[in-house]
Amino acid sequence: MTDGEKSLNVIYRDQFIVAVNKPSGMIVHRGYDRDPVTVADIVRDDIVGAPVHALHRLDRGTSGVLVFALDSETARFLQEKLHERSVKKRYLTVVRGPMKEGCVLDHAIPNKKDGDRVDAFSEFRPISHAGRWSLVEAIPHTGRLHQIRRHLKHLSHHVVGDVRYGKGDVNRFFRDNHAFRRLALHCFELTLPLPNGAVATLSAPVPEDLVNLLIRMGLFPSTEMEMEVETNTETNTETETDLAQD
Repeated sequence: MTDGEKSLNVIYRDQFIVAVNKPSGMIVHRGYDRDPVTVADIVRDDIVGAPVHALHRLDRGTSGVLVFALDSETARFLQEKLHERSVKKRYLTVVRGPMKEGCVLDHAIPNKKDGDRVDAFSEFRPISHAGRWSLVEAIPHTGRLHQIRRHLKHLSHHVVGDVRYGKGDVNRFFRDNHAFRRLALHCFELTLPLPNGAVATLSAPVPEDLVNLLIRMGLFPSTEMEMEVETNTETNTETETDLAQD
């Protein structure tokens, strides 16, 4: 196993793609941010040893499934499937407020900074709630900039740890009371067609810090939902639902 494979958990690899479980805090590509190391750097240099093509992006604070094509032909094929909405992504997120009913939101948002609004569709399914917090499954049916975070803000269910679209007092509460300093958003599953006609469903274990938070808050899902988690998590199920005032 290479150093790159140790620092990034490779969850799938074949002749077409490689998928890793991106940790929160890392950027996919070097853009305006000049981070010395990116996920793409590690995948290219330490895991594959050749140029790779990111299929999609995850925000710096978001963790989870991140897919790279191993050649330009596969990259073109997968970009077409993205455009056709044949690539399906499922996220877990912790949000402010008890979300008791699911919804499909049709709410246009800009697809780039200061850009025109474009159609955006997201589906939200509540999994559990305790006090003023909810664990929600988010399924974006379009791939707009910060779509999940913007749509949840529109619903007044701000994502915990979101410094751009969230609530400052909520984020401070989680930093001060739970030492939780990341965006509570994780892409736990991605399904995509492959050039050989197969369909791959890729799963990324929920990170230990997020699992521990769910347990402490009494939000950890019941057995009716399959959720792969990282090991060495806390086993204490005592909940904390005394919350900061919004």
